Amino acid sequence: MAGKSQGTRASGDGLRRLVIVESPSKIDKISTYLGPGYQVEASYGHIRDLPQPSQLPEDVKKGPYGKFAVDVDHGFEPYYVVDDDKKKKVNELKRALKDADELILATDRDREGEAIAWHLVQALEPRVPYRRMVFGEITREAIQQAVGELRDIDDRMVDAQETRRILDRLYGYELSPVLWRKVRAGLSAGRVQSVATRLCVERERERMAFVAAGYADVTGTFTATGEQAGSAFSARLSSLDGKRVATGRDFGDDGRLKASSANVAHLDVPAAQALVDGLDGASFAVRGVEEKPYTRRPAAPFITSTLQQEASRKLRLNARQAMRTAQGLYERGYITYMRTDSVQLSSQALSAARAQARELYGPEYVPDSPRAYASKSKNAQEGHEAIRPAGETFRTPAQVSGELRGDDFRMYDLIWKRTVASQMHDARGTTATVRLGATTDDGRDAEFSASGTIITFRGFLAAYEEGRDATRDADSEGAGDEDRRLPQVVAGDPLTASDLATAGHETSPPARYTEASLVKALEEKGIGRPSTFASIISTIVDRGYVTYKGSALVPSWLAFAVTRLLEEHFPKLVDYDFTAGMENDLDAISRGEAERVDWLTRFYFGAAGPTAGAVVADGPDGSGGGAALDGIKGLADDLGSIDAREISTIPIGEGIVLRVGRYGPYLEGPDVETGELLKASVPEDIAPDEMTVDKARELLTSQSDGDNVLGQDPESGRTIVARVGRYGPYVTELVEDDAPAPAPEEPAEGAPKKRAAKKAAKVKPRTGSLFKDMSVDSVTLEQALQLLSLPRVVGTDPETGDEITAQNGRYGPYLKKGTDSRSLETEDQIFSITLPEVLAIYAQPKMRRGQVAKPPLKELGADPESGQPIVIKDGRFGPYATDGTTNATLRKDDDPETVTLERAAELLAEKRAKGPAKKTARKTATKKTAAKTTTGTATVKKTAAKKTAAKKTTARKTAAAES
Repeated sequence: MAGKSQGTRASGDGLRRLVIVESPSKIDKISTYLGPGYQVEASYGHIRDLPQPSQLPEDVKKGPYGKFAVDVDHGFEPYYVVDDDKKKKVNELKRALKDADELILATDRDREGEAIAWHLVQALEPRVPYRRMVFGEITREAIQQAVGELRDIDDRMVDAQETRRILDRLYGYELSPVLWRKVRAGLSAGRVQSVATRLCVERERERMAFVAAGYADVTGTFTATGEQAGSAFSARLSSLDGKRVATGRDFGDDGRLKASSANVAHLDVPAAQALVDGLDGASFAVRGVEEKPYTRRPAAPFITSTLQQEASRKLRLNARQAMRTAQGLYERGYITYMRTDSVQLSSQALSAARAQARELYGPEYVPDSPRAYASKSKNAQEGHEAIRPAGETFRTPAQVSGELRGDDFRMYDLIWKRTVASQMHDARGTTATVRLGATTDDGRDAEFSASGTIITFRGFLAAYEEGRDATRDADSEGAGDEDRRLPQVVAGDPLTASDLATAGHETSPPARYTEASLVKALEEKGIGRPSTFASIISTIVDRGYVTYKGSALVPSWLAFAVTRLLEEHFPKLVDYDFTAGMENDLDAISRGEAERVDWLTRFYFGAAGPTAGAVVADGPDGSGGGAALDGIKGLADDLGSIDAREISTIPIGEGIVLRVGRYGPYLEGPDVETGELLKASVPEDIAPDEMTVDKARELLTSQSDGDNVLGQDPESGRTIVARVGRYGPYVTELVEDDAPAPAPEEPAEGAPKKRAAKKAAKVKPRTGSLFKDMSVDSVTLEQALQLLSLPRVVGTDPETGDEITAQNGRYGPYLKKGTDSRSLETEDQIFSITLPEVLAIYAQPKMRRGQVAKPPLKELGADPESGQPIVIKDGRFGPYATDGTTNATLRKDDDPETVTLERAAELLAEKRAKGPAKKTARKTATKKTAAKTTTGTATVKKTAAKKTAAKKTTARKTAAAES
């Protein structure tokens, strides 16, 4: 284990204290700062949670917990169990607690950390006093101060977190079955993920409805001929005969001029060129010069959402990568806590930032008094701090450059610059606008304008400049004018024009959301909280609702079907104000202004609850703008009004529709000549806004109903066809109607599954991918039947009795014997290889996909626990860290090139804590045993537990004081 502590010794007062943190990477530093008498251990995050109802003990399944693992009829009492992979860790903590005189819970300072601390108390059942320890940074001063300010667990924060967990369980379990039955089996709905998905879908709908508008502009280069002779600058046509010339922002998404822009001059390319011709030889003169002061304020220090946005713009990190990097910096003592919605800085941080700015940039760059910033959210926890460098004095990026590398260094550099810049003077300067014009040979008045800003005092810009998102109107006037110097001209000065030219433009559709802009939109709408943004985006990506196209988030057709169902039949649950209102209510619970049971009762039962007619959620401004909810209980009971086929149908135009089927999206439309109904599968790389009528017609025509009919299978009589699918060309057999049907109904939790399985049992057509040298047009019936017969049984191993098969897979052709797979050289070998040849392959040492073992990708150093060298290797399932005994696969966001020793040690420690994987054959028995063991201790009657815990704490405090 990374940073494993060495046991507890008595401190100066003779007491031994067990300190529990969340992450093992914190152990070393905190142990050092606390000194003797403190044993620091890690819980590795949450240790308990609501189990899946199917994992409940048999006797509990039949009771009130059977549907949700929550008793909705008796105060929404949750049934918690210790996670299987945390049982060993809990036992270790219990053993450590036996030697301790006091328990200190030093989990993170947010609601999640508070809940983890409470769960630890419930699971460990300490017989010694326990207190809560919170800190915003891992420095000696902060840790020692936190030890002197221990407090009780905040039950209100625990209530809020528990309400959120129960709310999400009720929401998902009531709504997800609706999606299973009406869209596709296996889908999920979530309180925030569904709203985030809707945002992406709505933006894509705007792009699909968008009609481009054409317009033109005229630019030229102008040279002063007076005292400023030789000074040239560029200007753009701004008005014609007194009417402002239209730019991109004057057009709506329908391609027409907006009502507010009706009185503007709309030029196309021919008209603009005629204007240029008419200005040939015209006399230009300055008509006016306007100057005004320019001021720009520094941005506030980082909060979680702004850090994610800026890391996306400047560091090209997604939200998950940004949070992982920031967390690593926090745990190693470089920055303060990274989950916060407060822009406040402590007095010592203000002093540190101002002193560093004064030292590095000069006293003239620092205002006389500290700058104060106000959080936009009324629920911001102002007791917290913004994200900043740790310590009473900040280390500059140069000072940490020898310790941090790659993304770690770039992230620290970004946070340091933003923090220091926030306490510096405004940037100041002057913005000048020059108007100039001439008359065309046919008497029209053309006026041009140019703007430029001169920064006379850079202020905070000397340290940092905030990134900006791309806009739709990059060609609009004023873009790129900053730091542009114009000549000192006055009204009446003559000008010489040159390079007059016209350029045609088309308006752009609304930009798709990126991770940064989606986080910004969620924050502005009051949806989600700092600790949830990264997980929201990860969830909608992992579940196939959105995909990446570069940095843009593109909703899938599946997301269109799910969003439409929710909008039309459960609009309140994806209403932005309503969802934001729920967040406000949870915040109110954390402040003690609302009771969780009352709130959950109204949310779940609605008017049937004890507080009928009450408003469940206020509007985002807390004004009571939310509407009463009828309750989500029984959402899936009566779905007769939902037409599954209609929900999954998106009109494209000219009689063509796109349907979301069981096996992916496909098109249906009439043949232009014969009227015959054509079908075609939709390739994955076509974004929804690219599915025009012309594109759909092209797919329908090229795929010719999507099928190349090869003939009938002589055994089954079914038609065999070749198609082009999302994953390439393949052959399949037609079973009944090949059009998608609604997904089979999912059995209710606890209900007999035989009937449901029988109901859902439909014949699934056989499929087989074409070999690389085959095509849809040339594949034969004989070849297709061979492909459909795979996997081919080659024979049986005479020594082990295991059957050996040859088949084709994602990574090419291979052999399989039990769990032992070996690659084949060519696809033809699947049908030609003999048993002796196969046995000869298995007699050889196993190579990675037919190649010799590769050398380590990177050597990191000695593991803190095992003492053995840690190296990064490339394995079958991707890169992994190993110390020769334990292997741990790198996570999705871990770069093998930049992964640190600390990160690798943490992954190995987590793998050791989980212990060896359980064998499949014993899985059922293990679950039952674990469930029975849990029954007596894991079920928590929360109110009683809190009262008992409070009494115990009071008694122990008194005893400690008396001693």
